Amino acid sequence: MKSATPSPGPITPVQGATKTHGADAGQGGPHPGLLRHPFFWLTALIVISLCASALLGRYPGPYVSLPSDFNDALWREILINLRLPRIIAAFLLGMVLSASGLVFQMIFRNPLVDSGFLGVSAGAAFGASLGIVILGGAVIVVQGCAALFACLGLGMSYILARRIRMGGWVLRLVLAGIAVSALYTSGTGVFKYLADPLKQLPDITFWMLGGLWGITWTDLANMLPVVVPGLLVIYLMRWRLNLLSLRDETAFSLAARAGRERLVLLAAAVLSTAVVVAKAGQISWVGLIVPHISRRVFGADAQRALPGSLLLGGFFVLVCDDVGRTVLSGEIPLGILTSFVGAALFLALFMSRSVRSGV
Repeated sequence: MKSATPSPGPITPVQGATKTHGADAGQGGPHPGLLRHPFFWLTALIVISLCASALLGRYPGPYVSLPSDFNDALWREILINLRLPRIIAAFLLGMVLSASGLVFQMIFRNPLVDSGFLGVSAGAAFGASLGIVILGGAVIVVQGCAALFACLGLGMSYILARRIRMGGWVLRLVLAGIAVSALYTSGTGVFKYLADPLKQLPDITFWMLGGLWGITWTDLANMLPVVVPGLLVIYLMRWRLNLLSLRDETAFSLAARAGRERLVLLAAAVLSTAVVVAKAGQISWVGLIVPHISRRVFGADAQRALPGSLLLGGFFVLVCDDVGRTVLSGEIPLGILTSFVGAALFLALFMSRSVRSGV
């Protein structure tokens, strides 16, 4: 007698999905959960770094403060009025430079641009030198001149790139940025030649090396009204960056007002960069290398790459600043450390990429 049990028919998509899901559920699944998500581990690492940074320093002992030091009134004063504003400023500086670098690279469709390549940093150095040598050297004057000429540097690079007749847009932008940076650098050299070697020249030199040794709560309060809205605009418009990185014809066909939206993003990026550079001096390579690392880790989609750049940039500058103020008895300028580490990461990243791609 034949069995009444029906033979199994073909597995439907629903059945296949159900069985696959059950098997995956037992093994953890192929999709990464919260504990395997890179944003989770990066956020946890940043929280640990922020807490550890408060304990790092040269007082009362070298390197790390111990629990027994918490009763020291002077240590508490240093922590509240010196270390905490510096830690926040370092993280904020990294966020601004890395986010602005990603915006510049996508809008200008050039993976090798940042504020240093577009005349922003050189313009800020020229403005700071002008304020120190010619306009008296008051802090507010130096920072205001640095912010003004940083904005003018990007504007000059963009206008020159539009007028150059040879090559494509990427080549023209690079050439314009090189020309504007050279122009501002020569002007800075003139101010260094005219500066008082005992009073003004050291100020110019230390500003160009970059550092956060003079940051106070007042400086941080002056930065936040510009930096926070700028970062907020960039973050909220991150989903438009993919579209704005296309050519004008393509963006227009998708009903995007590319010119206006690019202007808004560039204004937010340049103003935020100008404010932090005016406070911290020239900090190189952050805006160039961090967006590349973010795209490698989180993907090319700006909706994920931009938040990744914000977190990675803040972490990168925070760690460099901790090393600079802790390792030696004298402070290592932040700009030197970011340039050294950033250049090394840049070479490692692109050499490994060329090896895998077979170039």
